[in-house]
Amino acid sequence: MDKPLDTALVWFRRDLRAQDHAALYHALRSARRVWCAFVFDTDILTPLPRADRRVEFIRESLVDLDTQLRALGQAHGQTHAGLIVRHGPAASEIVTLARQLRVQAVYANRDYEPHAVERDNRVRGDLAHAGIAWHTSKDQVVFETDEVMTAAGTPYGVFTPYKNAWLKKLSPFYVRAYPVARHAAALAARPDGWAAGVPTLGDIGFEPAGLQDLPIPTGGTGARALLDDFLERIDDYHDTRDFPAVKGPSYLSVHLRFGTVSIRELARLAWDRARGGSRGAEVWLSELIWRDFYHQVLHHHPHVVKRAFRPEYDRIRWEHGKTAQAHFQAWCEGRTGYPLVDAAMAQLNHTGYMHNRLRMVTASFLVKDLGIDWRWGERYFAEKLNDFDLAANNGGWQWAASSGCDAQPWFRIFNPVTQSEKFDPSGRFIRRYLPQLAGLPDAALHAPWKARPVDLAAANLVLGEHYPQPIVQHDVARERTLARYAVVKEVR
Repeated sequence: MDKPLDTALVWFRRDLRAQDHAALYHALRSARRVWCAFVFDTDILTPLPRADRRVEFIRESLVDLDTQLRALGQAHGQTHAGLIVRHGPAASEIVTLARQLRVQAVYANRDYEPHAVERDNRVRGDLAHAGIAWHTSKDQVVFETDEVMTAAGTPYGVFTPYKNAWLKKLSPFYVRAYPVARHAAALAARPDGWAAGVPTLGDIGFEPAGLQDLPIPTGGTGARALLDDFLERIDDYHDTRDFPAVKGPSYLSVHLRFGTVSIRELARLAWDRARGGSRGAEVWLSELIWRDFYHQVLHHHPHVVKRAFRPEYDRIRWEHGKTAQAHFQAWCEGRTGYPLVDAAMAQLNHTGYMHNRLRMVTASFLVKDLGIDWRWGERYFAEKLNDFDLAANNGGWQWAASSGCDAQPWFRIFNPVTQSEKFDPSGRFIRRYLPQLAGLPDAALHAPWKARPVDLAAANLVLGEHYPQPIVQHDVARERTLARYAVVKEVR
């Protein structure tokens, strides 16, 4: 095939895999020689703690990506292909690299977060000034920005009609894989004298964060192992997904976040099985659609990054001062006195992961039991979650605060004890993360302050010493929340 370009560069970002990769596919088809690069972006890395699980995940996934690219090259007789890795401000590093390699075009997959859009606009301009073309592809979502709109041409603000339109538009075309391997003969050797391989964490100023001790499988190889395991359980997903002590989720969220697995492949697999009658696959596909939904909300309503999607919710007066700060700190550290909330926060702080049901429970508790601004919790999750994604995290927190798209009604307030009894009835999850409560009988585990003295004594548990008393009373907090949200009711 006659190709229009001699040289091109593929910039990997949130797409750390070599299979079914849109930008890589288009570059390989368009250029006779293609280099691949990743930049450890100091604009993103500098504010992070020196031990960060996400940085470690990225680094290990890059090793896997480099191996994938080498294997693709070797299969076509190119023994020196692989990943070029840089460390610095990405916007300038990628332009410098493109100039050094004298490429005619840079290919990348689109990123939709506001800071990424701004960065890419700057890169496009700098590349144009250097006479280098800039090509981007859809790869992170199934349907982006304006692809699923209402009949009036406006973005959806409610999930169910969006989902129905999404499913109506879906066809094999939108979830077919990009056959990268077929065109991999165009992978170019790294220039002589250039550093080969991926730098260590120490090379970029970081240190191990204990990722291997958890463990969290990394890279495309790790994603494949998790997917294969989940496909054996997916038909039961609708029955198991809400119970944190049960192996119900796919655990692929961090891989979707960093693109070590293709969203097209996941949607295709779920769609095929759902059409075959699998209720579990149908529900899981809905979760993938929520992901697209929140990305289009962020695109069309970028104000949600700092403010409520529904402006009237910015009228709410949240708790503030020393008591609010103390309550927030207790929530962060898992010292609220509500075992399911505290166990969930312990899971987050220890592993960087939190079960989805527990994300809803802990968020509701912070906002509607403690009366604390949802943005405080959003920021804390952004710091801690391995799978942190701006669109999904913001959407989830605004859902819990009732201020977002298709959110739970403002008067719906999760009871943390009822949630605990329903979704961790035998206390398996609580006992794992709060071992000091392990000796309590199941009936007393969800509300230790109601336990009989004999049960507390048998468990060697002194409330206020080994485990805190509740920092708020749910029934009292509920009445305060209804009063607090009354300002929203008044403007309707």
